[in-house]
Amino acid sequence: MNDKLAIIGTEAEEKISGCRSLAELEALRVLYLGRKGELTELLKSVSSLPSEERPSFGAATNRLKARIGELLDARKSALSAVELESRHSQEALDFTLPGRQSFAGHRHPLSQLLEEISDIFHGMGFSVAEGPDVETSWNNFDALNTPQNHPSRDMQDTFYLNNDQSLLLRTHTSPVQIRTMLSQKPPVRIIAPGRCYRRDAIDASHMPVFQQCEGLYVDKKASLADLKGILNYFAHQLLGEKIKIRFRPHFFPFTEPSVEYDFSCLFCGGQGCRVCKQSGWLEISGAGMVDPNVFKNVGYDPETCQGFAWGLGLERVAMLRYGINDIRLFYQGDMRFLKQF
Repeated sequence: MNDKLAIIGTEAEEKISGCRSLAELEALRVLYLGRKGELTELLKSVSSLPSEERPSFGAATNRLKARIGELLDARKSALSAVELESRHSQEALDFTLPGRQSFAGHRHPLSQLLEEISDIFHGMGFSVAEGPDVETSWNNFDALNTPQNHPSRDMQDTFYLNNDQSLLLRTHTSPVQIRTMLSQKPPVRIIAPGRCYRRDAIDASHMPVFQQCEGLYVDKKASLADLKGILNYFAHQLLGEKIKIRFRPHFFPFTEPSVEYDFSCLFCGGQGCRVCKQSGWLEISGAGMVDPNVFKNVGYDPETCQGFAWGLGLERVAMLRYGINDIRLFYQGDMRFLKQF
């Protein structure tokens, strides 16, 4: 039996020292020290030996078992170190590679412009009011004195959301003016920025989805001269003293008298180009004195208060502000364009 122990010890030492992986080493542990391993089976056979040989054989077997355990632990430590070094070499960072540059985002040029516009009007005592994109026909048309047969209420001009045309995507931010006047009494000084939706053809100066910023002033006394002064001041603050503004008679159901106002085209210096359609002017929006019927619809007394309203298209102002000749560039998501701002 002692010869067998010597053979097992020599064999185990050779196999453990030649082991090349932790999985192979685990198989050797099971072979020698497992529940059915060779040394375990030898210990079970002690009872079959003569009584005088049992103590010495049992002690020799336990010493071999301890020795094989030490060899296994030592080899496991060595193999673990080798595998860890191999994994580190595979996962190591290559510091010779160029670093990945992080991208710092910024606000969209239209958002930047709206912030400038808000600051200008805030300096004149105006606050910002907002409303939903989905509006009722009453807020969008009826309260603004727009009759049922008005062209703007046709399905080819407006995005309606139900069959009875009681809900729609707002065609302007004027419903915010209605909501504001319904919720408070004069005086009122607000600007109302936001998206608007119309069935416009897409070209260099028109989009079916665009941004407006309207304004409303209501007090005991207000005049068209006040309106012109505010718009002149705004244009010069935003675009510089060289910008010119002109007013043209027009008609809007919710203002009387009504005007349209244009800014001079900075692209051609008033000589005429593709952007201004050879006119030398870029149409901004409409304005005028609030119609008395609008005041009646919101519970204001037209005999004791006066007011004026105006609007402007953010994209068109941005084209002048930043020297952009195509409105579609704002919505194409081209990073080469957006990074310039």
